Amino acid sequence: MRGLVSALFALLVPVTTPFLARPVQEAPARTLNDIVYSRAGGADLLMDASLPASSVPAPAAIIVHGGGWVRGDRRIDVRPLFKPLSDAGFAWFSISYRFASNVAEFGLAIDDVEAAVRHIKTHAAEYNIDPNRLALVGESAGGQLAAMAALRGGEASTVKAVVGFYTPTDLVNLIRNSTYIPSRIRTQVIGTPWERLIMTGLSSLSPIDNVRRDMPPFLLIHGTSDPLVPFHQSEEMCSRMRQAGASCEVCPIDGAGHGIRWWSQSELRSADEKMVSWLQRELKPAQPAA
Repeated sequence: MRGLVSALFALLVPVTTPFLARPVQEAPARTLNDIVYSRAGGADLLMDASLPASSVPAPAAIIVHGGGWVRGDRRIDVRPLFKPLSDAGFAWFSISYRFASNVAEFGLAIDDVEAAVRHIKTHAAEYNIDPNRLALVGESAGGQLAAMAALRGGEASTVKAVVGFYTPTDLVNLIRNSTYIPSRIRTQVIGTPWERLIMTGLSSLSPIDNVRRDMPPFLLIHGTSDPLVPFHQSEEMCSRMRQAGASCEVCPIDGAGHGIRWWSQSELRSADEKMVSWLQRELKPAQPAA
């Protein structure tokens, strides 16, 4: 079973692709580093924050990095998201979470995302953010964690919106069909006595199998040439959500692959503009009662 986690990790961690740096200018905001938002397994769970200088509580995005569930960095992997959110007046919190070293630990990071939401809501006045205008933003494996946290979280960890970048929404389909899963791993699962148990577990962690009518709206941003998580996963997730009566929108980034750090300037610009405009709409202040 340890091989399953390794295979999913290999699936979602791009390799040997040149890094395209994007200049980042700090917005006029208060920066906080290494905030302890929870403890798990005897260790502190940390996050960084950027808080706009605002006279009124700001809307906020909680950012969940990717890395195949077994690696990743809250300051590196999602850095291209920081400036567009800051420039638009959003507070943002970029979180670390527990990595999975075996199948039994595979879903624990969802609890960490929920804990981050609860912490931020509890300390909303301290951070000068509006606890009723929170969004989760995740990329790759972080998109799956953000989606599942939004789907299964209780009232204390609810959010108003979810943005997923190339999110693996159907883990069962990935393990069955992806060419990036080594055949030896697939044969260890498919057709074995463990297959039903493993697939049931993966389904329980797949956003597409957990949609409900009252879930928050989703924006799924996905490169059309993604070789790791097929673009059609975002299309099918949105279709399933609409069938359930929920709101979902797909934003295709033509020709883009997997990983915002490797997207071109024009690809990033398209994604940034869509993310910001969509969040501004979904996190707009509530209108006072007449």
